[in-house]
Amino acid sequence: QVQLVESGGGLVQTGGSRRLSCAASGRTFTSFPMGFFRQAPGKERDFVAGISRSGRNTGYADSVKGRFTISRDNVKNTLYLQMNSLKPEDTAVYYCAAAEGYGDLYATSPGQYKYWGQGTQVTVSS
Repeated sequence: QVQLVESGGGLVQTGGSRRLSCAASGRTFTSFPMGFFRQAPGKERDFVAGISRSGRNTGYADSVKGRFTISRDNVKNTLYLQMNSLKPEDTAVYYCAAAEGYGDLYATSPGQYKYWGQGTQVTVSS
């Protein structure tokens, strides 16, 4: 089992930047492919970015490609999401999640992830 705690959310202006962190504890961090998802009010939880256990493989939703960067520090047991050029449509609760399996790949569907953080709100003002 792994416990995940996100931080770094808040209010930011359009065009601004924010970095989310997700601290993991419990089982060995490198056991898990990781991902970030987001959920806006009244909408489904959507994939944002994923990263493999080694960090070598990453993937992004089309809506954030070129603006967001996912990374992980396997020594600090921490996952990061650097968000640049933020837009009002990026406003949502952001969740980090850990999957099991998938070799050195990542998963893109919420159902493929077993462990979830509590979420952190990101609000982008226009």
